Amino acid sequence: MDDALFRMLELNGKGYCCSQIMFIMALDLQGKANPDLVRSMAGLCHGIGFSGNTCGVLSGGACLLSYYAGKGSDTEVVKQGFATMLTDLAYWFKQEIGVKFGGVTCAEIMIHSPDRAACKDIVLASYAKVLELLIEHGFDPSDSDVL
Repeated sequence: MDDALFRMLELNGKGYCCSQIMFIMALDLQGKANPDLVRSMAGLCHGIGFSGNTCGVLSGGACLLSYYAGKGSDTEVVKQGFATMLTDLAYWFKQEIGVKFGGVTCAEIMIHSPDRAACKDIVLASYAKVLELLIEHGFDPSDSDVL
């Protein structure tokens, strides 16, 4: 079994949602834990607070890109490629996930996969896409000195 799939299933079994899983896996790459950050990602679960709106994987992926490239303090600046990565992720998600599952909201995706079986594929593909975008733009996802 693929390591990412195994870890994702392990985390899901512990009650974490899609957006939290993506962050935990990224933090794992860095050898870090950040319960406050992981807790905050729960607000994106199931389409933002269980509302069925934008898929938590897409919004979580955008947050993950922001973790590496966004502005986080007065002395920081947005890293080069940040806006492009966000745009590329949103476009990719719409084309790959939206077309396959009928949209980019949890509600639309659940029409095609009411048992949430599709979620694991969506998380794994999106996590891989986020890592790909980071690497493509010169970021090392395992770099523990992101900030």
